[in-house]
Amino acid sequence: MTWTSAPYLKAGIELDRITVMGIRAVGHHGVLPHERAAGQPFVVDLTVHLAVNDAAANDDLARTVNYAELAEQVVGILTGPSVDLVETLAQRIAVAVLQHDRVECVDVRVHKPMAPIPVEFADVVVSIRRDRSSGALWADKRIGSAAGMPQDPLAYAPSVAGDQFDVRPLQPVRALLALGGNLGEVEATLTDAVHALDRIPGIHVESTSPLVASAPVGGPPQPDYLNAVVRVTTALTPRELLAACHGIEMVHGRQRGERNGPRTLDIDIVDVEGYRGESDDLTLPHPRAAERGFVLVPWARMEPDAQLVGVGSVAQAAANVAHAVTIARDPWPVRA
Repeated sequence: MTWTSAPYLKAGIELDRITVMGIRAVGHHGVLPHERAAGQPFVVDLTVHLAVNDAAANDDLARTVNYAELAEQVVGILTGPSVDLVETLAQRIAVAVLQHDRVECVDVRVHKPMAPIPVEFADVVVSIRRDRSSGALWADKRIGSAAGMPQDPLAYAPSVAGDQFDVRPLQPVRALLALGGNLGEVEATLTDAVHALDRIPGIHVESTSPLVASAPVGGPPQPDYLNAVVRVTTALTPRELLAACHGIEMVHGRQRGERNGPRTLDIDIVDVEGYRGESDDLTLPHPRAAERGFVLVPWARMEPDAQLVGVGSVAQAAANVAHAVTIARDPWPVRA
């Protein structure tokens, strides 16, 4: 029987899929004693949802997921400790697969073709879908999208939802985003990110700053950065906007590991009109924006009269750090 997994969208972008079907092993699972004693065959179909464009562009297995490893993991669970329910097997497989950094969602189908049913039947199948918001995993703690190290359960809604950052504005509001990167074709990545933002329902790009270059601050030795800021209007909640930024980062191969390490793309929320405060995953305005020349200098060039809460004139603040930033391209993008 052909099985096609439904698409999985992150921030309005449909992810790619890798499917491994018909993974077979004998397991000792079931409610009845003879099922555990004798064992029986189990079959698993698996689809993982992730972005493979980075792996395809570089022909690099390390930038995708190894489907041989996935199959071995599944067999390890099927032949491992006994459980009563097929549902439990499916859940254990899903959580194990979601441990892979690049996997955003997984569909699992567990077949039990020799289930002890006293009538004629073809198969018993349990199908589940789990993603990073429903798996019992860990998420990054962030201000904007600046990564901290993993600390928080990925049960996203129970841990952080329900505060002011989940309140939808009555009408579209203005927000400022800071973009940067120092790995790969950075200018092309930043340009693609601007276009991706503008394609997401509820976000409209109004203007972009010049592109600037700056040396990395902290972290391991790494290339210089290219940065820009983008003015948008949005009908999304701040947390929905944050999720959209994370989705675009992920599609462009962002990996969150070493603090202040190099990255293909980083999108921080600097400010959202009408929102002030702090939560576990978001602080507005961004508490370090006033220290960052790569934010202040392009922002002042884009909006000379801009004001930042707690700082005042962005142009005056930019003058104090302008020495650390070089204008790389103005106007930018070359073609919006």
